[in-house]
Amino acid sequence: MAQTIAGITDEMKKLIEDNALALATTDSDGNPHCIAVGDVKVVSKNQILIGDNYMAETVMNINANKSVALVSWCREWEKDCVGYELKGTAEYFKEGKWLEQVKSIHKGFPAKGAILVTISKVKRLA
Repeated sequence: MAQTIAGITDEMKKLIEDNALALATTDSDGNPHCIAVGDVKVVSKNQILIGDNYMAETVMNINANKSVALVSWCREWEKDCVGYELKGTAEYFKEGKWLEQVKSIHKGFPAKGAILVTISKVKRLA
């Protein structure tokens, strides 16, 4: 059974920052779109920063519908099957402090913009 958690713990932060995440958005018609993202940074107990490299459809969706979901799971899931679903709202930044922070965490990718996700619900999946 899934367990709801109040915020991002230190254990979750490590899992989020050390593994790829799935980022799900929907367009204005409710059609889902899901991508894998890396180089992600937890910036507070309820905020995650993601850089925009090549995310045209994702950014378009965020502009139409701010609701998003993220899923993070342990890379070695056969040994330690743990994961989290994080739901919240996203904001997109083309300039300012969030973009500058994204530029500092990216590893060889262009930082066209920054996506700041404010988490409203966290659910443990396994």
